[in-house]
Amino acid sequence: MSNTISVYDNHTGETITREMDTAEQKAYNTMLAEHAAAATKEAAEAAAKKSAYKKLAALGLTADEIAAL
Repeated sequence: MSNTISVYDNHTGETITREMDTAEQKAYNTMLAEHAAAATKEAAEAAAKKSAYKKLAALGLTADEIAAL
């Protein structure tokens, strides 16, 4: 799969659209993978916090007490 890059030249007002070369495509794919990994990690951390909150709430702690921890 090949993506395109658009470059706008402010001096001429010309926009050049071309396909990514191999290095650009590799960098783009790496960036997408890093973003997906970061999003997965963020979702896992949020789920862990929610789980911990539920466990502490089940022990009878109030929201303020949980926040203080």
